Amino acid sequence: MARKPPTRRSMPKGGKGFRKEPVRRQRDEGLPSREEILQFLRESDSTAGKREITRAFNIKGEARIGLKRLLSEMAAEGLLSGTRKELREVGKLPPVTVLEVTGRDSDGDLIARPAVWNAADGEAPAVLVLTHRARAEERDAIIGVGDRILARVTELAEPDVEGLKYEAEPIKVLPRDKRRMLGIYRTHARGGGTIEPVDRRELRAWQVRQGNDGNAKDGDLVRFDLSARNRQSVSEARVLESLGNPHDQRKISLIAVHAHGLPDDFPAPVMAESEALEPFSAGARTDLRTLPLLTIDPIDARDHDDAVYAEPDADPRNRGGFVVIVAIADVAHYVRPGTRLDKEAQLRGNSVYFPDRVVPMLPERISNNLCSLREGEDRPCLAVRMIFNAHGQKRRHEFLRAVMKSAAKLSYQEAQAAIDGRVSEKCAPLMERALAPLWEAYGALARARDQRQPLDLDLPERKILLDQEGRVARVVVPERLDAHRLIEEFMIQANVAAAETLEQMKTPLVYRTHDVPSKEKLKSLRDFLETLDMRLPASNVLKPEAFNKILAQAKSLPVPELVNEVVLRSQAQAEYTPQNIGHFGLNLAKYAHFTSPIRRYADLIVHRALIRALKLGPDGLDDQEITRLADTAKEISDAERRAMAAERETVDRLIASHLAERINATFEGRIAGVTRSGLFVKLKETGADGFVPVSTLGQDFYNHVEEAHALVGSRSNETYQLGDEVTVRLVEAVPTAGALRFEMLTPGKKGTLSHLKGAHKFRKRPRQRRR
Repeated sequence: MARKPPTRRSMPKGGKGFRKEPVRRQRDEGLPSREEILQFLRESDSTAGKREITRAFNIKGEARIGLKRLLSEMAAEGLLSGTRKELREVGKLPPVTVLEVTGRDSDGDLIARPAVWNAADGEAPAVLVLTHRARAEERDAIIGVGDRILARVTELAEPDVEGLKYEAEPIKVLPRDKRRMLGIYRTHARGGGTIEPVDRRELRAWQVRQGNDGNAKDGDLVRFDLSARNRQSVSEARVLESLGNPHDQRKISLIAVHAHGLPDDFPAPVMAESEALEPFSAGARTDLRTLPLLTIDPIDARDHDDAVYAEPDADPRNRGGFVVIVAIADVAHYVRPGTRLDKEAQLRGNSVYFPDRVVPMLPERISNNLCSLREGEDRPCLAVRMIFNAHGQKRRHEFLRAVMKSAAKLSYQEAQAAIDGRVSEKCAPLMERALAPLWEAYGALARARDQRQPLDLDLPERKILLDQEGRVARVVVPERLDAHRLIEEFMIQANVAAAETLEQMKTPLVYRTHDVPSKEKLKSLRDFLETLDMRLPASNVLKPEAFNKILAQAKSLPVPELVNEVVLRSQAQAEYTPQNIGHFGLNLAKYAHFTSPIRRYADLIVHRALIRALKLGPDGLDDQEITRLADTAKEISDAERRAMAAERETVDRLIASHLAERINATFEGRIAGVTRSGLFVKLKETGADGFVPVSTLGQDFYNHVEEAHALVGSRSNETYQLGDEVTVRLVEAVPTAGALRFEMLTPGKKGTLSHLKGAHKFRKRPRQRRR
């Protein structure tokens, strides 16, 4: 229904910035005045553009051409901004618009900015989001930083104490953009420029008109949107923000920070609250300072939030048993519910680790000082004391709020060397009373682990080592030591104890769960294993033991890595949830993250839950947190996935930058992925992934045999399959996108898939290749 146009009586007589206009001519053409158009836009209860103005003022026939001319004149005079679909008064927000939530103010309230804004109008205004005023059907939706919302905007008569001029009432939470649009800006001599992608899935460029460059310089990393189309219906870009030169040191990881909306700077009120924290007082805490608790971490660890200790159990009823203590930094003592520190930690969800920097969950004063279990310094901790029998089975446990002092900070390599007989000067006094009992206790726990049979995947992780200028020096695969396994198993047992205690006390918590593989993924895995003459039991309810038998058989194959990779792909993704479904991969019925509260918000929640359940202090989980556990679990699960994607993409970009100077070089690799459009190849030297388009695999037509993870030539029957060792030539590298393109040099294998079910359906005659 057409909106009734505003009456002349309601119009202002004039206003600053209006030029005198030929009103009589406009009336003769059946057009509204400039004031009437602006008033309509101010009062419109929805997005308004040229079409809405045409309907509201009943403009027909040739008058539409006059309206188009009038709107163009108003834009040229600086009265209107926006597109033909969404017009607004220059420098003003329309009554209803799309906002992007960009952060929080000093009180923790959400702040947003318009999703579309013309840089020529000045800085985009900040808007306070009134989440409590959301419509009933939207109240259950969690609005967070990075979300886009359709909102009703109100301009305040006067700016508030934060200087904000607008408030917004959410109408609808829009589907969340998976990524911000980022690119590299390239200037044109004739004006304007081009934006090259940083996302390797979007290998194209966007044109930028002169005036839409946002003052970006050639080579700058920019954030942009696609707000307009030219006469050829080709999207054009507009620069929203320049982020600097991506080739500067630390800027490669900055691409991922901005692409995924990671909050990398702490607001001033959060920093002020952190600096105001006072060192703890031991008070009534259990005193563990006489025990030689050790922190054993990577050489380059930036924080230390767990320490371990073991001794033989003196109880004659538990002959051969052990007492194990796992002490964890007491972050809950400093980060209290409802504080700015807590809100910021929950927003971040976890720390994000890049090869050249860390985006921490907590300010450095907490993570690297007050809560870091530094050698020789008193620190508050939440500890669990566990009793195991000689077979590594836990008999009982108890949680303590304690004070500890680390006897030594050791690296995995140093601790392992001491056990292997290469005892350093630092480790010598620790051998008998600390290190040897730890390894003896681990021996018992390892036997129990082997009997439990968690999923035993063998997928070595590569680590990038950088030089002093932030460039890739080399890529290594760190050796997997018993020291790693010892700490891992002790942490698992502490996590299990936390979940068991909270269940027993009927205290709500966030579990770390891992669902069983889906029927669809199991079918796909079975189809693949059949191509290797391997069988997975037919049941849809399998235990990790069944997968371990397959992995053990694969060790005798030429490509054990292939089977490990496909088994991994068949697994569900672990997540946080208040509902317990167990942890399939670890083969545990109850499991919760307790051991890393410095870098994971989930662990902080579990700490608070234990403090509440066991009455260990006033800073436990509060009632309001309990009502939001489901929402919080989803938020931190999403944050974890975001962090993993950002870390993975940064590694891809660093290695692509490292290899960019080796175009035309040949590399040995293995096929790591097979799709209808081509092959993904992982290089042995660096672990880098690159793509071989199917169109470059010769003159044959290749069919994608999904169940075999293979491409098979219709005429030649040549096969390229997941796991095949191949030689490739690097033909293109796009560092900012982390993209590599290879040329295949190894011919496909002959006739290897002829026994496959469905192989008779392959095309028997070659098809003309599309060039």
